[in-house]
Amino acid sequence: MKAKTIRLTASYLVLIIFCVIAVYPILQVVTISLRPADRLLSTSLEIIPENASLSAYVQLFTERPFLRWMINSLLVSLVVTVTGVSLASTAGYAFSRFSFAGKKAGLLSLLTTQMFPATMLMLPLYILLIKLGLINTYIGVIIIYSATALPFTIWTMKGYYDTIPYSLEEAARIDGCNQFHAFYRIILPLAAPALVITALFSFMTAWAEYVVAAQILQDSDLWTLPLGLKSFESNMTTEWGLYGAASLMVAVPVIALFLALSRYLVSGLTLGSVKG
Repeated sequence: MKAKTIRLTASYLVLIIFCVIAVYPILQVVTISLRPADRLLSTSLEIIPENASLSAYVQLFTERPFLRWMINSLLVSLVVTVTGVSLASTAGYAFSRFSFAGKKAGLLSLLTTQMFPATMLMLPLYILLIKLGLINTYIGVIIIYSATALPFTIWTMKGYYDTIPYSLEEAARIDGCNQFHAFYRIILPLAAPALVITALFSFMTAWAEYVVAAQILQDSDLWTLPLGLKSFESNMTTEWGLYGAASLMVAVPVIALFLALSRYLVSGLTLGSVKG
């Protein structure tokens, strides 16, 4: 009994230490955003600094086009998410359930593209967008973000579909469903965890990306959040208070999305769905 108590106490201590390590940087950002001046470092260990002020948050929403940047980012990220989920769910199903010419080559090609970062492909993609007339447009960045996210998400969906028993579709076909209805009514609901992962990955691919957006979006009215935050930095000074406040505001939609989808992140939904 004593040994069990020691192990339990040690486990809690380890968890507390790692929680502190994870939370400390966030608390530092909160502190920086509340400091009355643009000070990055301080000898004080107070989370709420002396003479704390919300002026950085007020300035962020009144003197800077922060809301415009957030709307731009939300628009791009949501379109990329819908595109990624739609294409990955159908392409992954095709690779999982059907045999066709070029199937192995297609999967290998998707896997190979994961070995190269998007920045390595920037030059050919940039030339392609110039020829298509999509420079300085949202469509241009949406195409690149979707193409970047799809190889991983297609493999994710394909792997999850492989775990769903084919007998479920056979039973649906016997009950009168065609291929599409069996996929839409039976397979997609069971693949909810993989769809959530696909949605989160697609959203994050577009939400926090800077390099591609900096090359494609040249008009400040089209800037997304990463480009807007970069504007707080100049050659002579950096507005750390605005940086901190904006960083916390940028994290809010991501946290909200994760909390909204977290209940779907449960594996084993097909367990027991087929009678033995």
